[in-house]
Amino acid sequence: MSHYEARLARDLDRIGEDLATISTQVQEALKNAVHALLSGNKEQAYTVTLGDLPINRAVRALNKTCHSFIAVHLPSAGHLRWISTAIRIGIALERIGDYAVTVCRESAQLPHPPEGILAREVELMAKESGQMLHQAIQAFHGQNAEAAKATMAMADQVERTFDTVFDELTGGNGEWNKRDIFALLVVFHMLERVSDQAKNICEETVYSAIGETKAPKTYRVLFLDEDNAGVSKMAEALGTKTYPTNMAFASAGRKAADSLDTGMTALMAKYGVDLVNDTPKTLEPIESELDDYHVIVSLSGAVTEYIERVPFHTAALDWNVGTPPVTDSADSAERWEAILRELSVRLRDLVDTLLGDEGK
Repeated sequence: MSHYEARLARDLDRIGEDLATISTQVQEALKNAVHALLSGNKEQAYTVTLGDLPINRAVRALNKTCHSFIAVHLPSAGHLRWISTAIRIGIALERIGDYAVTVCRESAQLPHPPEGILAREVELMAKESGQMLHQAIQAFHGQNAEAAKATMAMADQVERTFDTVFDELTGGNGEWNKRDIFALLVVFHMLERVSDQAKNICEETVYSAIGETKAPKTYRVLFLDEDNAGVSKMAEALGTKTYPTNMAFASAGRKAADSLDTGMTALMAKYGVDLVNDTPKTLEPIESELDDYHVIVSLSGAVTEYIERVPFHTAALDWNVGTPPVTDSADSAERWEAILRELSVRLRDLVDTLLGDEGK
C-alpha cells in the first residue's frame, strides 16, 4: 500500500469512527428521552436536552473533517459517494438528536407520564423506530445495500402505529386536556420522524454502496365533480395522456351519470384519447383509499363538499375551469375546448410543482 493509499484509508476510518460515535450518542439520547417520558423523570429529560449540545458540536466537527477530506483527496466514484453520504447521515443524526430533545421538553411539561395503552404505544413506537435506526446505521457501516432496502420497509409499520395513536388521542377519553394531548401528539410525531430519518439513512446507504439513487416518486391525483361524466373524466384522461411518467390520475363523481358527455368524448377523440368504452364512476368505492392520493382536486365546488375529512398527507385544491356545456348545445364544442385549455394550464402547473424537472 502506498503512502497516499494508507493516508486515504486512515482518514476514511477516522470519519467512520466519528460517525459511529455520533450514532451511538444519538441512539442513547433517544432511548433516555423515551425513558424520561415514561418514568416522569424530569431531571433525566433536562440532562438529555443539555446533552444534545455536544452532539451538535460533534456533527459540525464531522462536517469539517469530511470537507477537509474532499479538499485533500479529491475523491471520485465510490469514495466520493461514501463521503457525501457520511455528511448527509451526520445531518440526519443531528436531527434525530433534536427529536429526542423535543420529546424531553414535552415530557417535562406533562403533569404525569403516559399510562396504560398510551404508555404501551410509546414503547412500541420507540422500539420500532429505534430498531429501524439501529439497522440503518449498521447497514451503512457494513455498506450493505440489501439490508438497507429491507430496513426501509419498516417505515410503513411505524406510520401505521402513528395513525392508530393519532385516532386514539384525538378521539379523547377525558384523561388529558387539549394542551397535553397536543404535547403527546408531538412526542409521537417525533418518534415517527426518527423512522423517516432512518429511511433516509438507508437510501443514502444504497447510493453509497451501489450507486443506486432513490426511485422517482409517483404522485397520485384524484379529480372530483358531480357525476364524472365530463370535466373530471376529461382531467383524468388529459393527465394520463400528457404525463404518463411518475404521475397517476383518477376521477370520480358524487354520483355516476349513465354515460359520458358526447361532446367531451368527441373532443378527446380529436386529440387521440379514446373514451368510448369508459364509464362514469362514483367516489364511494375509493373512499377508503383517499389516504393514498397526494392531491385531490374538485372541479365543481369545494373538495370538502365531497369528502368529510381531507387526509393528513393530502393537498386539497379547488379548480374553477368553467361550467360544462349542455350536451349537444350549439356552443358545446367551443366551451369544451376552453375547459380543455384551462385544464392543460392547471395540470402543467401542478405537475411542475410536484415533479420539477423530472416532469419535463
